[in-house]
Amino acid sequence: MDKFDLIVIGSGPGGYVAAIRASQLGMKVAVVERESLGGICLNWGCIPTKALLKSAQVFEYIQHAEDYGIKVEKAGVDFEGMIKRSRGVAEGMSKGINFLFRKNKITTINGTGKLAPGKKVEVTDAEGKKKEYSAEHILIATGARAKELPNLPIDGKNVIEYRKAMSLEKQPKKMVVVGAGAIGVEFAYFYHSIGTEVTIVEFLEQGLVPREDPDISKELGKIYKKKGLEVMGNTSVESVDTKGRGCKVTVKNRKTGETQEIKCDVVLSAAGVAPNTENIGLEALGIETDRGMIKVDEYYRTNVAGIYAIGDVIPGPALAHVASAEGIICVERISGMAPQPLDYNNLPSCTYCSPEIASVGYTEQAARDAGYEVKVGKFPFSASGKASAAGAKEGFVKVIFDAKYGEFLGAHMIGYNVTEMIAEVVAARKLETTGHEIIKAVHPHPTMSEAVMEATAAAYDEVIHL
Repeated sequence: MDKFDLIVIGSGPGGYVAAIRASQLGMKVAVVERESLGGICLNWGCIPTKALLKSAQVFEYIQHAEDYGIKVEKAGVDFEGMIKRSRGVAEGMSKGINFLFRKNKITTINGTGKLAPGKKVEVTDAEGKKKEYSAEHILIATGARAKELPNLPIDGKNVIEYRKAMSLEKQPKKMVVVGAGAIGVEFAYFYHSIGTEVTIVEFLEQGLVPREDPDISKELGKIYKKKGLEVMGNTSVESVDTKGRGCKVTVKNRKTGETQEIKCDVVLSAAGVAPNTENIGLEALGIETDRGMIKVDEYYRTNVAGIYAIGDVIPGPALAHVASAEGIICVERISGMAPQPLDYNNLPSCTYCSPEIASVGYTEQAARDAGYEVKVGKFPFSASGKASAAGAKEGFVKVIFDAKYGEFLGAHMIGYNVTEMIAEVVAARKLETTGHEIIKAVHPHPTMSEAVMEATAAAYDEVIHL
């Protein structure tokens, strides 16, 4: 039986980052993975979806080339080529993790891991053979999968989830996307941009990206409507008929009670994710859970000594960078360091539809609900020289400050490349930067990022370019 200091079950962005950091700290580390290194993020999530979205964006650029003074012959979509490129990008990233594991002397154990008594992990390989490994510390990082709705059973053909959506053999003519969170709006943008007729159905009243500030949701709604996407907010999916050719989706307006039937080729279920906590030995060890999520403390320790959990299997946002941060804090604590617990109110969220969305901290309403008197500033990209030059004038930056002390409470952005801008706000909030300090920090011109300074100036009635 092989013995390690740390065994990590799952090699997603939580697991592989934790494993590498543990190795850097001198631990003997093994990682158990049943599929490909990198987990869902690298193989079926963050990375390959961005490759698909880039293909859609390039196609959009070509269609609007004349806006930039360029004449292009009629362009066409090579759907199979787009899928192939996306898979190639994912495979390259997965090989990169393999290299990092070899570099850091991390042992990869292929198979399905299950906790066993006595700080052991039982691994079943593809042939069904079982072998036990032991470690002083065991970290659960098994991630999550697409959530299946009762009225929307996923069959992988007519009703699909995100993995199938990025590997379809043929481009559908009509698609219904159920769920308007990040996954839903990203795939809706991709398929619509390359010519698929898309309808988005969202259960919550706010409609698109319902977890974002309402101003962001409204702006994306206007932009998607202009693009020709149909959005049905405050609407439930009652049933899906998959008999015969295509699908018939029955939906109900939750306000009026009216029902409607939508015909399409395929339905994409994008209603969130469910944690992979079944059949991994939690019950046998008495590890506490709450609604399928593993309960942990601020250093990701479960109620059982030597067992830890991070990422999508614990409460909190199901985001790759969050899992990575949790993994680093967890193993640094194991090694005897004193890392700061993660500030869950300063975690950036990014959505890579077009235009992009990025946010961090309080929404305006949440800040008011928390008892703050607020100063709010907004700067539209229509007033930005760089945005005009780029032909990307849609969207805005919205910032929220505490009126009393100038604390940077939150920021919400929608526009071209804003996912690259949000880190400024994360760093500013981490450093307890005030609104006046943002205004006095000279931002380069012309850039998209100077909109953060302009929006802050707007909050303090000092804005120049509005």
